[in-house]
Amino acid sequence: MFKKILIANRGEIALRVIRTCREMGIKSVAVYSKADEESLHVKFADEAVCIGPAPSSESYLKMSNIIAAAEITNADAIHPGYGFLSENAKFSKICQEHNIKFIGASPEMIDRMGDKAMAKTTMIEAGVPCVPGSEGVIPDFKTCVKVAKETGYPVMLKASAGGGGKGMRAVWKEEDLEDAWDSARHESKAAFGNDDMYMEKLIEEPRHIEIQIVGDSTGRACHLSERDCSVQRRHQKLTEETPSPFMTDELREAMGTAAVKAAEYIKYEGAGTVEFLVDKNRNFYFMEMNTRIQVEHPITEQVIDFDLIREQIMVAAGIPISGKNYLPNLHSIECRINAEDPYNGFRPSPGKITVLHAPGGHGIRLDTHVYAGYSIPPNYDSMIAKLITTAQTREEAISKMKRALDEFVIEGIKTTIPFHRQLMDHPDYIAGNYTTAFMDTWQMNEPVDEE
Repeated sequence: MFKKILIANRGEIALRVIRTCREMGIKSVAVYSKADEESLHVKFADEAVCIGPAPSSESYLKMSNIIAAAEITNADAIHPGYGFLSENAKFSKICQEHNIKFIGASPEMIDRMGDKAMAKTTMIEAGVPCVPGSEGVIPDFKTCVKVAKETGYPVMLKASAGGGGKGMRAVWKEEDLEDAWDSARHESKAAFGNDDMYMEKLIEEPRHIEIQIVGDSTGRACHLSERDCSVQRRHQKLTEETPSPFMTDELREAMGTAAVKAAEYIKYEGAGTVEFLVDKNRNFYFMEMNTRIQVEHPITEQVIDFDLIREQIMVAAGIPISGKNYLPNLHSIECRINAEDPYNGFRPSPGKITVLHAPGGHGIRLDTHVYAGYSIPPNYDSMIAKLITTAQTREEAISKMKRALDEFVIEGIKTTIPFHRQLMDHPDYIAGNYTTAFMDTWQMNEPVDEE
């Protein structure tokens, strides 16, 4: 087992990893930018190393600084969390070259599954259902027109190196295709340094359902059931739940089998997710694979009583998995609490938290790195907390979430707490009747003047 793990991340996920390290008797090393000096992950780690100024390009994405921090603290492994370098094949390779275990996918696996077009080709080979569309990258616009006609409108153009909704364009008719092609390539080039595009049939108003998987060095994999991530804004998830209210036993079995087949076909090692689009008739199609821990992993942990970070560390240390698939026996919901103003287009709201009262009680979990007096820097993702409720039924989990949101007080900044509180009262959400198009039509109620 590892003696010391450096966490190459910040905020709540860094603190989450530190806690499991402490429980396993493993020393932890936090890295931080100058903007994050007062973050809880810095205070809770056994050691902490400043790796640069506030911009992530000069700190959390600065590979040489992170490797240097690992070497001077004698860390024998690096956990990348999510985001930043978690799916960076070059960083995974540099860790190998410095005899530091990267607690994540191999460089080859990241390259293979990180390129969305290559991943789709691989999944077709594995026999996993995929959305109809182009076979790999589209070389030019002439081919793009041909593929769109063969696939049939509407279609979705996607950046091969994409993520977070960047470089994606829905196209409903041929006369709009060229503008979409040009703008998607330009956005992809700016975001990822790569303008390769591929095309898929647009699945209208789908559910976004992902399957959590874990694979080990023997080539075996198992699944830990599903998470429904369909409530999104601009392809960014807002809330997640498990089990999905759309799921049936038959669909769960089929999707779980497909996800394990995908992982074992590529001999995947570590924790990851196989993400699917599911249409209204419950046909499911492979969308992408994330070769890292997910933001929403806590809800899976809650419904099967399983520490996914611990499992990541165990697999990275060469300990094989049990091979057992897991099914949820409770219901869990996660609300992502962002430092954003939901009444003004979710505009970022960095600044100092003057008051914070955390909710508590049975079935409540709060993952956060902030506290009263903490200043949220403007340099990073705006998520500051994850509020998770767990209960015997979905109805009870929603009721707990309403109560917890009412208790959750954050002053000094704007947050998305009011958005989530209204969401929990929305009749379509309560009925489980939502798709990825849910946020396209819903308008929040205006804030109530409490004076």
